[in-house]
Amino acid sequence: MTIFSKIIKGDIPCYKIAETENCFAFLDINPLVRGHVLCISKREVDYLFDLTDRELCDLQLFAKKIAIAQKKVFGCIKVGQAVLGLEVPHAHIHLIPLHSEKDMLFSNPKLKLTDDEFRKIASDICAAL
Repeated sequence: MTIFSKIIKGDIPCYKIAETENCFAFLDINPLVRGHVLCISKREVDYLFDLTDRELCDLQLFAKKIAIAQKKVFGCIKVGQAVLGLEVPHAHIHLIPLHSEKDMLFSNPKLKLTDDEFRKIASDICAAL
């Protein structure tokens, strides 16, 4: 069972953004920028393209709704999407509010936010959904 499956199950706490029957979204606790969200399939699959066509479509449409909310909240130019999946073997999409292309560099230092900051960001995105 991956760490993401444990988050979905509620065994590990998270800053939840949204949930559907097949998808789950929460704040990345090691964000590149404020509002960095992970959208995951509830079905534990290592590689994004091993999802069924329906699951992949559901995940992308789910991510789109969250990206629209992120853009409203952060006033960013765009919301970038990245699929890496090398750290956690569970299909997921990174949604990153972009003010410049440099915001998408995973080699950048990660932000250190307080619990209150995470809660406020999650609340703001949820309110914009």
